Amino acid sequence: MLKPAFRYANRKDAGKALAAKLKKYAAENPVAIGLPRGGVIVAVEVARALPCDFDVIIAGKLRAPLNPELAIGAVNEDGLVFLNKDVLGSLHAGEDYLNEEKARLLVKIKERLKAYRAIKKKVPLKGRAVLLIDDGLATGSTMVSAVQAAHAEGATKIIVAVPGGPEDTINKISSMKHVTEVICPVVPPVFFAVSQLYESFQQTEEDEVIAILKQF
Repeated sequence: MLKPAFRYANRKDAGKALAAKLKKYAAENPVAIGLPRGGVIVAVEVARALPCDFDVIIAGKLRAPLNPELAIGAVNEDGLVFLNKDVLGSLHAGEDYLNEEKARLLVKIKERLKAYRAIKKKVPLKGRAVLLIDDGLATGSTMVSAVQAAHAEGATKIIVAVPGGPEDTINKISSMKHVTEVICPVVPPVFFAVSQLYESFQQTEEDEVIAILKQF
C-alpha cells in the first residue's frame, strides 16, 4: 500500500512550517518577502513568527504562445527579464512576441506596484538578509526573477524558502550565484502542480494581499 503524500492544510499552515525552518535566521534581522499573491499568505506567517520585517517583490510569468499556463520566463518590478531557455527551446516564441508579452506584463506589474506602495512603503533591502517566499515552486521562473530583484536591490544574503517543489527546479535555484540557501521541506517524487502540496489551495485574492499590507 502506498503511503499518502504529505500535504499542508493551507498556505497559513505552510507558512508556520517554513517559519520553524527559518528561525535560525531570526538574529540576522531579515526581511520576509512574499511573492504575490499566494506567497504573501505564506510569508506573513514567517514574518509574524520570527518576527521580522515583511514586504513583497512582484514578479510575473511570461506566458508561452498558445499555452498561457506555461511560463517561459518572468519579469520583475525592476523590469529585469528572465527567460527559461529550457522551455523556450521547444517553442516558437519570436522576439516580437517576447517584447509584446513583456510590455503587457510590465503594465500589470506597475499597476499592482502602485496600489501596493500606496499602502506600504518599500522596505530597503540593501545590506539585509532576505527570505524570498512563495507558496511553492513549479518552473521557478518567478522565483529566479525575484532573486534577481533582491540582488539588484543590494541584499547581502538571499534565502529562498518554499513549502515544496520539484527537485530539478530546486537544484536550478540552488545553483544560482546569489542564492545562499534553498529551504524546501517537501519534494514530491512525482510533481505536477503546486496545488498537490495542499489540502486547500484556493486562489488568493487581491483584497487579501491588500489587507495584509495594511497590517505591516
